[in-house]
Formats: sequence, C-alpha cells, structure tokens
Amino acid sequence: MSSTNRNDGMNYAPISITKPEPVVGPGEFVFAAMALDHGHIYGQTNGLLEAGGTLKWVYDPDYAKVEQFVETYPQVQVATSPEQILEDNEVKLVAAAAIPSERAALGMRVMDHGKDYFTDKAPFTTLEQLDAAREKAAKTGRKYMVYYSERLHVESAIYAGQLIHEGAIGRVLQVIGTGPHRLNKASRPDWFFRKAQYGGILCDIGSHQIEQFLYYSGCKDAKVAHSKVANYSNPDYPELEDFGDATLIGDNGATNYFRVDWFTPSGLGSWGDGRTVILGTDGYIELRKYIDIARDKQGDHVYLVNRDGEQHFAVNGQVGFPFFGQLILDCIHRTENAMTQEHAFKAAELCLIAQNMAIRVE
Repeated sequence: MSSTNRNDGMNYAPISITKPEPVVGPGEFVFAAMALDHGHIYGQTNGLLEAGGTLKWVYDPDYAKVEQFVETYPQVQVATSPEQILEDNEVKLVAAAAIPSERAALGMRVMDHGKDYFTDKAPFTTLEQLDAAREKAAKTGRKYMVYYSERLHVESAIYAGQLIHEGAIGRVLQVIGTGPHRLNKASRPDWFFRKAQYGGILCDIGSHQIEQFLYYSGCKDAKVAHSKVANYSNPDYPELEDFGDATLIGDNGATNYFRVDWFTPSGLGSWGDGRTVILGTDGYIELRKYIDIARDKQGDHVYLVNRDGEQHFAVNGQVGFPFFGQLILDCIHRTENAMTQEHAFKAAELCLIAQNMAIRVE
C-alpha cells in the first residue's frame, strides 16, 4: 500500500496486512442465496466465494432476479422452491437480502432447518423481531449474522480497525460517521418508500454507523441520547425519511454522532462520500471510504495523525476482507471470531431504539 508522511519525525509503523487467502477448498463449505431483493446479495456472495465457499443454489420467486444472478454466477443451480435449499443437508449457510421487514422471518426459518443465516442489513425492522431472533438463535445454536458492509466490505474501514487494535491512537473516545447515499429514486422498488417495509432511515443505513461505533470504541452496549429524522425533499413519498442523525453514549464512556441521508449530489463521482473520524487519546483517524473528493475517485483512503506525525495510506486492493473467511470458519467450528452474535444483535437493537425515539423534523 502507498503511504505518505508530512512530518520529518519518526513514522508510526502500522502492522503489515496481507490479503486473506481462501480458508476452505472447493466443496468444503456449501452455501446458498435466497431473497434477492437488495443488490447487497452480490457483495455477500462475492465475499463468501473469495473466502473459498461453494455456491450451490439460488432461489427467488422473481425469475428476472434469478436470471441476473445466474448470469453473474453461472455455476449456481436454480432451486424451484425455498424447501429445496432448506432441506439440502449439504448447505451450511443461507445468504439473503430480503425486503427488510421480511428478513427476520426468513432467518428463523433457516435456523429451524439447522443452517446458519447471513442477512443483509438492517436485520430487523421491529424490536419484536429482534427478540424472536435472539430466542431462536439461543434455542437452535445457529448464527444470525449481518452484512454490515460499510465496515466489513470496505478496506479502509478494516485497516482502521487494525490501527486501533495496535494502539495507533490510544483509547477511542469518539466516533463521528457520515453515511450519505444517492437516492436514484426512479430505480428503487416500491418497498423502499414504505416505512413498514424498510424500517426508517436510522434502522436501515443508520445500522452501519452504529455497528462501526460499537466495533471501533469497544463498547458492548450504548444509550441513545438523541435522534431525529426528516423528509426534507421528497413530498411525493411521504413515508420516506431522507435525513437522520443520532447521538449515542457507550458503556465505556465513548460517544458517537452520525448522520445519514439521501442527498448525494449528481456531480459526485461516487454513490456517497462516506466518512468516519475516530478520535483517540493519542491521535485520530479519518476514513474517506469511497472517494477523496476532487483528488482521487478511488476510495479507501486512511489518514492517521498521532505523536509520530501525519500519514496517509491508500489501501484499496491491499487489505482484503477477512470477515468472510472468519465467518466460514466460525460456522464450521462454532466459534465467534468474525463477529459475536451479541454484537450483531446489539447494533440492530440500538438502531431500532434510535429509530423509535427519533424526533421528526417538519
């Protein structure tokens, strides 16, 4: 990876990271894809394939979605029903990106069939769904894992975690996150605009931000101090929230502020200028995840400032995505190295609380 420094003093020497290799061979870990309602299913599938997983089945009642999936992954077999996948003992994990309000029911059905479940975020739209999934996971011993892609599938975000783990900025005190997205209104499905189905902006894209805060700060729990939502610019879709923000206080004293919105301008060379600023006792890190505006259209820029000076790391294509291999091994060995079940559920719980208590700005 490339690195630049603007201080003549000693550089901070981050640990060397090599891109992860596949953790299993062909046929050793078989998975299937179902419920192709969100494009994130492709990211989930790619990650598992790169880690060595074997894609066997795909199912969705909309055959147009299936045809597109098969075009991307011609090795996959098309199932004629969910049962064909759920009753196949060779399948160990089901990856799915259903309509958000339907993700919990599918996950519990998958777990009842003795398989692990890997869902797109947000994993729930109500606290009742979360409670039911917690109970089901405990009863079955199956995993209900969540694709929090803005940390798990972004190399700059992964590298920041390594820097924090190595003590580059000391104890984390605050995480500030911005998650702007481009609306692309004309191409969105109907469910995207129905709050009962997508859950609200803090439940949906806010889940990325809260998960990152818990991970980077080391919090096991947090309190939502304040949250608000608004529909500033889309009166034709009254149930859409195009802006949201929240403040959280972690159980170890770290704090979080995040903003999410659907206001990415058409002139930006990316779908969103997602950024994260992590303040520690001994320095800070800034992530420019998807673009470095007016400088570099390639993403994954990490800026580190601490006692040793100012450094910039361009890590695109350098770090890889270790979560997926860790998840496969966790499913095989029943460990929790990729993500603990409680962490996945806690991030979901806090985004639902933030959504439920949000002040609506008129």
